[in-house]
Amino acid sequence: MGTAYTPGLTVTGRARIRKTRRLPLKGEVVVEVGDKVSPSTVVARAMLPGELKTVKVSQILGIEPSDLPRAMLLKIGDRVERDQVIAQVSSFFGLFKSVCKSPVSGTIEYISEVSGHVGIREPSIPLTLNAYIRGEVVEVIPEEGVVVEAKGAFIQGIFGVGGESHGTLCVVASSPDACLTDEDIGDELSGKILVGGSIVTSSALRRAAEVGVKGMITGGITDRDLAEFVGREIGVAITGHEDLPFPLMITEGFGRMKMAERTFSLLKSLDGMEASMNGATQIRAGVIRPEVIVPMEEIEEDLTEMGSAEEAELSIGTMVRIIREPYFGKTGTVSELPPENRRIETGAMVRVAEVVLEDGTKVVVPRANLEIMLGRSFPLSESSLHKKDKGYRG
Repeated sequence: MGTAYTPGLTVTGRARIRKTRRLPLKGEVVVEVGDKVSPSTVVARAMLPGELKTVKVSQILGIEPSDLPRAMLLKIGDRVERDQVIAQVSSFFGLFKSVCKSPVSGTIEYISEVSGHVGIREPSIPLTLNAYIRGEVVEVIPEEGVVVEAKGAFIQGIFGVGGESHGTLCVVASSPDACLTDEDIGDELSGKILVGGSIVTSSALRRAAEVGVKGMITGGITDRDLAEFVGREIGVAITGHEDLPFPLMITEGFGRMKMAERTFSLLKSLDGMEASMNGATQIRAGVIRPEVIVPMEEIEEDLTEMGSAEEAELSIGTMVRIIREPYFGKTGTVSELPPENRRIETGAMVRVAEVVLEDGTKVVVPRANLEIMLGRSFPLSESSLHKKDKGYRG
């Protein structure tokens, strides 16, 4: 069997999903193995150190740094309030006084006789970590976090922005090639994760923000509308930390691109169910794709174990997406994997695959231009294969 050279997208209704939830610093885990959790359940917490403010006391008072200790009214470890006097000096036999006030509330952390500065640490900030998905805690990482496991649908997109969210999945588009506009979004969609079709307009994004939706999934978006939504141009970097009203996941690519039929059908079958969503994307080393997870506890058998996309193998019957022109964005099923290299239009000799597109058209594509859609392998119909292809595995 051939190997896919590009990261694959997982689209499956039956998966075993494990999510590692880890604090950015040492803290306290507040759940145990076996505990059932919901997306908003706090699984760990920590105290994030407050910002350290430097106050140039000797400069403010007009004294030498070495005289700072005698001018201080407080000592290291003392609590101080905003605008409280922390140091003062007198002149002309006490007739005149110069004072230095604290710019923030906090605790005196250091007093330097070398620089004449005083460090005030602002109060620590409570940091909580939630479970993100509905499931069961299967592992505890002491002082750091947990691993949460769930069974259900797992759908990845090709690009996304925004962080984590959860809400009720709601299919708004009538078909996978429909355009989602502001007229489709009413007040009743507040708190929902919306599913569109081929593209979403900037006016629809603004309307969704006004209504208070929890997320949006669509086939495509224009560069201009994405930049308007985010507030800046998106480069090749990590997304997910943008200050956005809700996360946005693109399943196909940029421009008006019909959502893959099977992706749309799966989302439609999940309409009305609770979903967790994350728009974070990283397309450099350590690929991260935006995702939607819909837990379904009743699923027991034939689960897809979520593994590395780079380990996926290309075989007859594998669902793929073409990621280069002239068939960019189209999906289909691999029908043949010729073992020999073939010459393509550029003149290069490469390994190719024969793919039957969703409309029945059969095309020959370099294997490097294919992206495996994990969890979406289906048997081909008799009419899709030449008789000589049956049982062939390249």
